[in-house]
Parts: sequence; structure tokens; C-alpha cells
Amino acid sequence: MYLFVFAILLALFLYVNSDKMLESRNKDIEMLQTETEQLREEVEVLRDSSQGLLLDKLDLQYFSLENNEEALSALDEFDLENPPQYITDKLLETNETEGDNPLVPYAGMNGPMKINKIKVLNHKWILADFSDGKYWGELFIRYELKENLSVDFTLVDHLLYQTK
Repeated sequence: MYLFVFAILLALFLYVNSDKMLESRNKDIEMLQTETEQLREEVEVLRDSSQGLLLDKLDLQYFSLENNEEALSALDEFDLENPPQYITDKLLETNETEGDNPLVPYAGMNGPMKINKIKVLNHKWILADFSDGKYWGELFIRYELKENLSVDFTLVDHLLYQTK
């Protein structure tokens, strides 16, 4: 008789325990499904965002020597491996002079004016940013690559931003 009562109690305990385990597992599965759906939505948002960034990047690259086949073909005679980088390096070499960069038409007020960022637009033009650490501006430069691979830079226009 004790064995029978013990077996019934054991069966009852196992039934209640398995029911609670099943309920707990179902809650876990529902929670995972909810999280999975949220992650799918996030992935979709990130995918859309990444597409937008790619289109923005393509727009920004429109005016660049790297993506301008006509301009690159004009520089083919010089047999340069990376023409935009070569021209950028040559322009940055003008920073090596003592004091202000000779292409910047402003005297540095907080230190020497140096060229920082450079965008080679095509086989003739460059946009450049300059600064002395506090004051900054932009340059529009025409360049000409010579047969001996020297580069002549000519300042076309410039502006200096006003600080507040």
C-alpha cells in the first residue's frame, strides 16, 4: 500500500513538474520568437540604412579622379600607379616649407597655415582644406602634371571662414 501511494505521489510530482517545464519552455520559445522578429526588423532597418549610405558614397565619389575614366585616361601617359595619391602627396609636400603653406593666401594667426584634406576632382582641379588650428578655409587649385612628374599648382580661388 505504501508503495502504491509513493508511486502515485511520484507520478503526480513528475506530472506537475513536467507541466511546469513545458510551460517554461513555451515561454522561452515565445520570447525567442519575439526577439527573433525584433532582430529581423533591426536587420531590415540596417540593410536599408546601408543601402542609403552606399548611395551617398556613390554621390560623393561622382566628383573624384578615381571614378572619372576620362580624367584618368588623360593621365595615362605618365604611367603612375595611383595618380590621385601621387598628386595628393605632391600637394602635401608644399606643407613641408617653414611657416605657412605657399598656396594658402592667408597668414596663420594661431600657427602656420597648412593644407589638411585634399580632394582631387579630375585631371586639372583640386579642392583642399587648410587650417592653422583655429582658423580654417578652403582652396580651389588648378594643377598640371609635367613630363618629369613634377606638379605645378596654381591657386584659382580661396575662402577663409569667419570664427564666432
